[in-house]
This record gives sequence, structure tokens and C-alpha cells, in this order.
Amino acid sequence: MKHYAALDLGAESGRVMLGALIEDKLQLEEVHRFPNGALAIGDSFRWDILRLYEEIGAGLGEIARRGIVPAGISTDSWGVDTVYFREGEPMLTVPFHYRDARTDGAVEAACARVPAETIFDETGLQFMSINTLCQFLRDQESRSDVMALADSFLGIGDYFNYLLSGVPRAEESLASTTQLYNPRLRAWSKTLIDGFGFPEKIFPKIVPSGTVLGPLANRLADKLGWSGTQIVASCSHDTGAAVAAVPAEAGEDWAYLSSGTWSLLGIESAQPIIGPESRALNFTNEAGLGGTTRFLKNIVGLWIVQECRRAWQREGHDHSYDDLGRLAGDAAPLVSLINPSSAPFGKPGEMPQKVAAYCAKTGQPVPATPGAIVRCAYESLALQYRLTLEQIERELPD
Repeated sequence: MKHYAALDLGAESGRVMLGALIEDKLQLEEVHRFPNGALAIGDSFRWDILRLYEEIGAGLGEIARRGIVPAGISTDSWGVDTVYFREGEPMLTVPFHYRDARTDGAVEAACARVPAETIFDETGLQFMSINTLCQFLRDQESRSDVMALADSFLGIGDYFNYLLSGVPRAEESLASTTQLYNPRLRAWSKTLIDGFGFPEKIFPKIVPSGTVLGPLANRLADKLGWSGTQIVASCSHDTGAAVAAVPAEAGEDWAYLSSGTWSLLGIESAQPIIGPESRALNFTNEAGLGGTTRFLKNIVGLWIVQECRRAWQREGHDHSYDDLGRLAGDAAPLVSLINPSSAPFGKPGEMPQKVAAYCAKTGQPVPATPGAIVRCAYESLALQYRLTLEQIERELPD
């Protein structure tokens, strides 16, 4: 029997999963789960990468204590955020969190440099200020010395694969979230790299999903007592990994909803769907397993509920998600609605007040209890999903 370890890093939590194929059925076990979130440093939001690495080590250590030697290890993560590094220096700066306010207005700044039509035609990617393109633009303006010092960058999932293997490669599903990847050419967009003047040397080699990077680094292998464990770049983007697991064996009449901090709703397509209609509706094309394209829209998602829960915890009310679900179920239906894509809901802090303010501003009853607020959020998301599905059906080529 062969075992495999999956390192699944989400924006709110991470986990180390142990899997085995037994009688043609995949058996999964969560070995270690740990919290994740923004780390406030001065006026910025960052990711605590070193702590995540320590937590991953704890999970792998638990597998080793059971006497199991995984045949392979792979990491998936959220997209857009990156780590700069160079030979002999594994991390040049603590990476920014995509919700950091530094990228406010960066979409407009990018389109003033290179036309929006060119950016979308090159990448087919949804315009969002969190995209790597916008982050690099701000780095170029205020941290050009870091970019100049770096040998390379990697997305978060690929970066942990690099720490485990010593092989720096960008897996294409994660590379495709940057708004610097051309899905038609399956390569970095030279047009945009040159157009924005980004240093070409920092762009790593792109590899397809399922690429074996090499053996587990010697120091880690010795510590864990493992031999023969390979590090694999599977689908390094968590949504790419989730869609690859959707049990849709045949046909095209299906869609997917990957619901976490972000909700990602879309279809799997044989080729990118890039045109003025998809750009106007702000859809995105991301690489999937086997050369497929995930045509989807990023929706703010359960972040709104997560932020509400954190706000109530600070007030001394430690509701579990199960508690909030029950409270929402007891609340009256369809009393108030918000637009989850409205700008205030994308930023951290004071989320219950933001929901209340939106409802008051739009002349609706103001939800006053946790149950009413969560119900408002859930129902608003459900209607956003319906609208998105209708847009996809109109956008699909005949």
C-alpha cells in the first residue's frame, strides 16, 4: 500500500492530510489541522510563512511517528500571493497578504500603463486588485530593491514544494492566478512582463500539473527517517485541486462551487473563453488539470461570515460555525440582502457593522442579531451564485 501526504493551505486554516488507495477507493485522514490568517505587522497585513512551515513539519512528524513513509507529498494553497527568494536566502521579505490595502487602486494604475483589453486578452483573468500583477506593480513602485535582489518568486503552494524539494517550479494552475500567465501559450506573458517592466529573471519555469519535482530534501528526509519520498507539483492552486476531484466523469452539463473564504463558481472548459463579453462580466480563466481551463468567477464567499465571527469573538461571544448556522436557520428568510462583491466587504474589520450599514443605506431592515446577519450573508451569496450561473450559461459558446 502506498501513502501520500497532501498539504492543504487555506486562508483561514491549513491541514496535513494522509491518503491511501485501498481497493480502488481513496481513504483520507486529517492528521493535523492548524489556524491561518493575516499577521498585522505595522500598517501591513502579512502571512506568517515560517509558522506555516513549522505546522507542516508537525503534521509530517505525526505521519513519521506512525511508521508510515509517504511515496509522495504535494502542497496546494490560495492563489495570487508570492514569496521572493534567492540562492542561500529562502525568504527575502515576509510576504504580503492579498487583503493588504497597498493594492487599493492598483487595477486602475495597471490599466493606465497597459490597456485593459491587452491585459485581458493576454491572460483571460478577472480584474481584481489582489492579483499578483497588481501586487508586483506596487512592489515595483515601493520595493523595487526587493524585486531586484530576488532570483525568483513562487506562489505559496509552489513555495512550500520548493522548501521541501529544493526545486523552484511554478505549477501552471497556481501560475494562472497571477494575471501574468497566458493560458493560450501556457507560458508567462512576455507582453505584460515587458509592458510593465518587471524583471524577467524572477519568473520561474512553469510545469504542468502532476510534475514530480524530486526527492524530499536530505535534511528533512533524515529528520523524518524517510527514503524515496517524492515531492510532486500536483495542482498547487486549491481550487484547481478541488475541481480535479469533482466526480464528473463525462458530459459537460455540470458546474462547481468551491466554497471557503472565497467562493469560486464556474465550469471546466477545453479551452479559455476570452472575449469582450467575459471581460465585461469579469470572469476569469485559470488552468486546470490536464490542460483544461477553469472558467469561473471569484466571489467574496464565506469571508463575510468568518469576519463576523471574529468580530463577535472579540466581544466575548465565541460562536462556532455550527452555532451560527443554527441561528441563521432560526432567523426570518429574505429580510435583507447585500451585494457580497461590494468593496467594503472585501476588507477586514467591523463586518457586522458593514452589513448593517449597507442595509440601512439601501433602505432595508437592518439585521440586529448574529442569526439575522449570517442569514443575510448566506442568502445574498446564494443569489450571487444564481446570477453567476446564469451569466455563465449566456457566455458559453454555442
